[in-house]
Amino acid sequence: MRFFNKHRNVELIISQELIDEIGIVGVEHFPNEFGGFLTGRYSDDYNTLFINDFVLPKASKGSRFQFVRRSKGMKKFFRKLFQSKKEYYVGEWHTHPNGSTQFSSTDLNAMMEIESAPSVKIKNPVLLILSVTNKKLDNATFYIYDNKKLLPYE
Repeated sequence: MRFFNKHRNVELIISQELIDEIGIVGVEHFPNEFGGFLTGRYSDDYNTLFINDFVLPKASKGSRFQFVRRSKGMKKFFRKLFQSKKEYYVGEWHTHPNGSTQFSSTDLNAMMEIESAPSVKIKNPVLLILSVTNKKLDNATFYIYDNKKLLPYE
């Protein structure tokens, strides 16, 4: 699937199968929010992001209206991923059980913290929010973080 962000004039490519796989994990954790990391690579001109996989955090805590993941132990994982596949961390994903895919102020603040973290080497991480029920994935929306804003892909 191809998504486009007109504000940044950038494209995101991900398979429907991968979105579905992420949705299955989200449904398994219903009614709590759950999430993790997105991995992939950029085109040489940095105008296209290819999301190729997702990674579950080693430690997290989810409730009906909040998800907190820990990054402890992930630095080594991402280093190995880059060495073996030339892929790296490109963003975050999490679910909104019985909710919309609209980001919250908590989501925006989390992305601001992530982008400013010394260990994060990209300035425009993406955020995928999935609306899930106890039975299925309802909807998914990608956002790009840019200058303290989350801008949707279409």
